[in-house]
Formats: sequence, structure tokens, C-alpha cells
Amino acid sequence: MNYLPGTASLIEEIDKKLLVVLRDGRTLIGILRSIDQFANLVLHRTIERIHVGKKYGDIPRGIFIVRGENVVLLGEVDLENENNLPLDEVPIDEILEMQREEQIQKQMEEERKKKALIDRGMNPISEYTDDMY
Repeated sequence: MNYLPGTASLIEEIDKKLLVVLRDGRTLIGILRSIDQFANLVLHRTIERIHVGKKYGDIPRGIFIVRGENVVLLGEVDLENENNLPLDEVPIDEILEMQREEQIQKQMEEERKKKALIDRGMNPISEYTDDMY
């Protein structure tokens, strides 16, 4: 097997089931059908997997096109151990509600931290923006 530089190394992953983590935190699982020189991906039979604690839910997404710059992590799914997850699958509605509750808790925690910094006379920066670089 020869080493292929850059995104050309993804040619060996075509028609394999991959897990892709995006920059916005979403997790996609699908079959890689096409790539280009910018690492743009076309995934077939894609699902979006949402994790909350020890539970997960899958949302069918079909054909999914991912811009290469949004890929954080990409890896092949182990088909032999795919069904041996130490997680419990729950219905989509339930996992979406759990995700919403988790996001509200995180937001409340951020507000608490921000208030604590302000009370100590510090100016908190809530989010980084692209123009800071």
C-alpha cells in the first residue's frame, strides 16, 4: 500500500462507513461516496447521532454534503463492534429534549460564571469572534 498525500489518502475510505465530527459539534455517520481536493465529502445513508450522557439518538439525514473545512475528525466505523455500544439508544424526541435541557444547563452555568467574574470586577469575554485573529 502506497502513501497518498493530503486528501488523496481518503480515496481508500470510499464506500466505507465513516464517523465525522463537525466543527459545530455534530456527529454524522454515513457511507463515504465522494471526495474532492478540498476534502469536501458526500455521505450516503447518513445519520446524525446525538449523545447526552450515556444515551444517544439517531436522526436519519440521507445524502449529506460536508464542506471540508468543517470536518474536525473523520474515522472508519468498526462494523464488527458497531452494535456493542456501552450506550442506550432512545427515541429521537427524547434525545432532542435531553439535548435541549443540557444546553439550558450549560447556558445557566455560563451566566453564573459570567456574573461571578463581574462581581469580582473582571470583564468576561463570552465568545471569541473571527475578527479577533
